[in-house]
Amino acid sequence: MRDVAIIGVGMMKWGELWEKSLRTIFVETALAAIDDAGIDHLDAMYIGCMSSGLFVGQEHLGSLLADYLGQKPIPAARVESACASGGLALRQGFIDVASGMNDFVLVGGIEKMTDLNANEVTYALGTAADQEYEGYHGITFPGLYALIARAHMEKYGTTREQLAMVAVKNHDNGALNPLAQYPFKITVEAVLNSPLVADPLRVLDCSPITDGAAAVILAPVEVAKKLNKPIVKIIGSGHATDSIALAHREDITWLEAVYQSARKALAMAGKKIEDIDVFEVHDCFTIAEICIIEALGLVEKGKGGQAVEAGLTRIDGPFPVNPSGGLKAKGHPVGATGVAQAVEIVKQLRGEAGRRQVKGARLGLTQNMGGTGGSSVVHIFAAE
Repeated sequence: MRDVAIIGVGMMKWGELWEKSLRTIFVETALAAIDDAGIDHLDAMYIGCMSSGLFVGQEHLGSLLADYLGQKPIPAARVESACASGGLALRQGFIDVASGMNDFVLVGGIEKMTDLNANEVTYALGTAADQEYEGYHGITFPGLYALIARAHMEKYGTTREQLAMVAVKNHDNGALNPLAQYPFKITVEAVLNSPLVADPLRVLDCSPITDGAAAVILAPVEVAKKLNKPIVKIIGSGHATDSIALAHREDITWLEAVYQSARKALAMAGKKIEDIDVFEVHDCFTIAEICIIEALGLVEKGKGGQAVEAGLTRIDGPFPVNPSGGLKAKGHPVGATGVAQAVEIVKQLRGEAGRRQVKGARLGLTQNMGGTGGSSVVHIFAAE
């Protein structure tokens, strides 16, 4: 296998982009990544997208987006793994370049979610759960994560305030990110007093509905060196799945797919979790970040809430989590999230993250999750 580098990144401000279509959002972002890479052609393209058919009525994104980016007839394909679609697209692009099949590969993520009303969005997102055994009975994604949160609170003593502290920390970070959908600070009191969605989760525990895209350009390291580009290598990649339905899991507070995908990525990279300097993880709900840092091995089972309360996951803490603001503040256009995580880690490792820069960051990790942990993709990145 060849060593693979990210040589270009692109991302525009996320939010409710009423005036832009899915193709426009994608093309603007992809062009920014191409410009950052300084290349004049692509060999292939992978697009992470969860559900463009339900959100905007458009399938066959490979053809559409290669055409509107001016890159036909290159091979281009959509990749889907629910909210982990972007992370899995990155893994497919990594495998493509590492195998020697192609040199310049664009990996993009895209979702246009705000064209639907709230009920329609809820249905579309619900397709990432078990439709026969969960969706049929009326439960929504906030409801599923509320079950996880309640179980974690009962089993480990995690408090309602500790959940809120995840949101507060990520909004503190998002306030430093000009591309974030909600770049402002909040308080624990604001979270606790926000409208109840699914007990114990409230509105400010939940990631928003977002339009947005992100893109990276991959190339072999030897080619990147010839281009005189800053080298950020992908040194580990792990992918795992678990039961899609919570009822089929032995312990709903434990994310086995996260554990397995991280174990594989770290083994491939030859690193331990304590070697990593900065993390971008899938905080679709506040309880998700708590469970993820436990499954990654940053803290013991049941200690995630205490870690957040102690400030261990802050930008200036021993293991900074979601300096971008995470899904909570940056936004969550579901198919784009995994690629945007990579964009943030590349900026951190290049020393280009501005006021949210993690000092001395040389190794980074992204963790992108589908559904309630039915799939997970982890990547390890290193500055050279």
